Amino acid sequence: MNPLAKQLNATIEQENPHIYEMLSGIGKAIYFPKEGILSQSAEAKSKAKKFNATIGIATEGGQPMHLKIIQDTLSAYEPKDIYPYAPPEGKPELRTAWRKKMLEESPTLQNKQFGNPVVTNALTHGLSIVADLFADAGDAVIYPEKNWENYELTFGLRRGAEIIEYPLYNEQNKFNSAGLRESLLAQKDKGKAIVVLNFPNNPTGYTPGRQEGEEIVAVIKEAAEAGINVVVVSDDAYFGLFFEDSLHESLFGMLANLHPRVLAVKVDGATKEEYVWGFRVGFITFAASTENTLRALEQKTMGIIRATISSGPHPSQTFVLRALQSPDFQAQKAEKFAIMQQRANRVKALLDSGKYNNEWDYYPFNSGYFMCLKLKSASAEAVRTRLLDNYEIGTIALGETDLRVAFSCIEEVHLEELFDTIHQAALDVARIAHK
Repeated sequence: MNPLAKQLNATIEQENPHIYEMLSGIGKAIYFPKEGILSQSAEAKSKAKKFNATIGIATEGGQPMHLKIIQDTLSAYEPKDIYPYAPPEGKPELRTAWRKKMLEESPTLQNKQFGNPVVTNALTHGLSIVADLFADAGDAVIYPEKNWENYELTFGLRRGAEIIEYPLYNEQNKFNSAGLRESLLAQKDKGKAIVVLNFPNNPTGYTPGRQEGEEIVAVIKEAAEAGINVVVVSDDAYFGLFFEDSLHESLFGMLANLHPRVLAVKVDGATKEEYVWGFRVGFITFAASTENTLRALEQKTMGIIRATISSGPHPSQTFVLRALQSPDFQAQKAEKFAIMQQRANRVKALLDSGKYNNEWDYYPFNSGYFMCLKLKSASAEAVRTRLLDNYEIGTIALGETDLRVAFSCIEEVHLEELFDTIHQAALDVARIAHK
């Protein structure tokens, strides 16, 4: 094992042996090279005043070489802020700005010990880093049965983890904390589990209320007190889009520094929060009780980044930073939030009108981009294909009964037509089945 990896492991083990035990084989072996191209280039940047022949970019006229046809479309930005490589951990000013934003939006993070966000190539990359650092073959990864299908690829297929699902809702149509508890405590013999919490939930658009959130935290703490090392990941892809009386902050704040056997990780990003899906700018943030542990985890994260994508795209990091620093940022974001909230409210009003009750129920939703119908008689896949083939409408079928509808991408004026047509497709499928 590389001496740098040994040093990082020794630091983590000394500061918190439970977090050391959480690391996967790759997690223990990974490190960020301190004696290589990047470190030598960094040293040259400060000392090589005459000629700097280190990093693999081209320069011209004292600035990064670039094509005029590209710079003409980006003339608001200095070439130094878009063309050179960004650091593996991300643009420093962006990391600082995102941490400030986290503190403003999640009051429970105040007085908690957590690290500086590391920039990722959006959220999938952040989750992949979590999988690499903490998931070995056979490790338990726990999340609800209504989930984003990429979890299976990221944790199950890539890392060989055992996927354990539980029902998202209980009989009261609230978050099923009892199901989470049962699944988590069942890992006592393994002594380790990774829990993924995704709120607002994809595909249902559900976020727990305050009491439900406290129940989730209590379950995680109970598992830790039972001797289980828990890596708990807050997948906050749709953070901020809270339309009703739910939690309006990330559970990461409530889980941070909860117990020595709990490592809280927040994966979030500008991708959906700031409506910049193609920019691929995300973040991964750790909460631990000591600065040494946080620095060691950050170094290992940087090692994973260096070994996979080297670094994230610089231009999009600059664009996001410019937005966060703008005095117009909050007002423009509030304007878009209002549009999304109006769409969600309109969907709920339509569904509560009663005119579709014979064909479906719907799962509780109060946030995010999506909602999910529960069809009563027609197959979700049959309705999905009927909508496509006969009505040129796209939806997502999940299992036998569930149909996901992304109201985020439908103008409010068209929502009634959308659900009327879904209803007609369900009637069509039922009629054809009974011929």
